[in-house]
Parts: sequence; structure tokens; C-alpha cells
Amino acid sequence: MEKLIFVYNAYSGTRHTVLDALHKLIKPSSYACSICKVTHGVFSENSRWKAYRQASETAMEFLHIDEFQKQYASKFGYKYSFPIVLWEDEGEMGIFIATEELETLQNAEDLIRQIEERL
Repeated sequence: MEKLIFVYNAYSGTRHTVLDALHKLIKPSSYACSICKVTHGVFSENSRWKAYRQASETAMEFLHIDEFQKQYASKFGYKYSFPIVLWEDEGEMGIFIATEELETLQNAEDLIRQIEERL
């Protein structure tokens, strides 16, 4: 496997970042991005997740929906729901952790465990 691609259920840009932070602060239980919930607090990356990500030998790419669609739409279309973790290897792509599975995660440890079990 060449890399894992994490696609947030959020859009890029300053405006969206501010709105997402406010949403997390005001009503975190209804926040739509389960990857964001477990890897980031309101203002910064979760320290446990950051340490894991930096120490991992697996290449990881992190994209917002619009960035993913711009970069991969011509090859893979819009067939995925978000958030999602995909694998990419030699031009092929598939689901590594599905949206439904990500929605069950409670914290960074759960995400790390899911990744390690599948590598």
C-alpha cells in the first residue's frame, strides 16, 4: 500500500474552518466529520493522534471534500461518502475504513487501533 488518504467531511478554506470550529464548540455532538472529532480539538490537533501520525511509517494524506474531488474526481468519480479513509496503491484506490465505521469511533485511540489492525 502506497498511502492512506483521509477525507474529512468538511470543505477547505478559512470560512469553513471558522464555521467548523464554532460548530465543534457550540454543538459538538452534531458535528458531521468523525475523523475531525477524534483527531482534532476545537483549535488544534489531538496530541496522541499527532504523535502517531508523525511516527507512522505509513504515508498519509489529508484532504477536505473539495480537495479530494479536485484531485481524484477524474479517476475515481464521486462514489464515496465522507468522511472516509481510503488506500491507494499503484493507481488503484479502495476503502480502508468506511464512513459507517468512522462514525463509531470515540477517540484517537479507536482510530489508531482500526488503522493498526488493518495494516
